[in-house]
Amino acid sequence: MTTLISTAQVRRDIATPLGPLTLVADEGQLRGAYFADHRRRPELDGLETPATHEALDRAEAAYAAYFAGEAADVPVDAVAPGTPFQREVWEALREIPAGETWTYAQVAERIGRPTATRAVAAAIGRNPLTVAVPCHRVVGADGALTGYAGGIERKRWLLEHERG
Repeated sequence: MTTLISTAQVRRDIATPLGPLTLVADEGQLRGAYFADHRRRPELDGLETPATHEALDRAEAAYAAYFAGEAADVPVDAVAPGTPFQREVWEALREIPAGETWTYAQVAERIGRPTATRAVAAAIGRNPLTVAVPCHRVVGADGALTGYAGGIERKRWLLEHERG
């Protein structure tokens, strides 16, 4: 488990076809989105759950549109906490078109670091914004579904959902 980013964080649990998803925000920005059994889910107990919160309201609407099939992506204005390298990888993930997949090596190529496949995989594994930063669109070199913090079945469902 990782620790909280700041004491000003708030949370909201939303229902999705894949189970509850916890949204975490602070300073007016979405900072995390985690399934209940998400690997590397930070400790979220004790966070305030306000009835209204601008960032959480926007994020909830964006996730609802995505899961309803009204949006190809989760269009959220989010700032994920991470190292500069991790943020570079996560930005590259947002370039993968909905329903398509790239390999870890393709992501490494995209950021100009073709020999950094393992580091790219590690950064993807630490993505705190599930679905919004579409790490589910990254597959193994042979096209196999691998390494999704929310579970392979969710990864399969998300790709099928996007492909219609």
